[in-house]
Amino acid sequence: MQVLFRSFFALVVWCAAHVGHGHPLKLSLSEIEYSSESSSIQVDLRLFLMDVNEALTFDPESTELRFCEPDESPNANSLLMSYLNDFISIEANGQRIPIKLENKSLKGEGINTALQISFEYPQETPLKTLKIKNTVFTDLFFDQTNIIYVHINSDSTSLMLNKRTPSHTLTF
Repeated sequence: MQVLFRSFFALVVWCAAHVGHGHPLKLSLSEIEYSSESSSIQVDLRLFLMDVNEALTFDPESTELRFCEPDESPNANSLLMSYLNDFISIEANGQRIPIKLENKSLKGEGINTALQISFEYPQETPLKTLKIKNTVFTDLFFDQTNIIYVHINSDSTSLMLNKRTPSHTLTF
């Protein structure tokens, strides 16, 4: 499934690069994986850096925060996490999973640069329900779509969340 996730994101970046100035695709990609063997939930988010900058500094071309650069702003992570905690929530068996930044990196270049954010949460009890809310950038863009790939043990599904459908609950 990682290959599918990477291939889809590469297609999105390629399309955006060939359409003109600024990326016309208002979307984010997320991947959530749970394996009863590892007893953990892993979350990987990919957001266009221009959109992150617009959400946090109101300037899509801002270099103020400088994510993943040696001179990254001291408040970049706290601004990012505050935003994500306001617009993303994941509940496993009715308990909200804390979003804690474990890793972040940049992929791509220019206007197609994506900020990848990863975190993991221990899930000791078997997963029965997973409620996902992702309204990232829906406050900025009327056509924002947040695509989520969910892999639970050997089953996979995908969700498209947006302003009209901000959340979805999966039952296993």
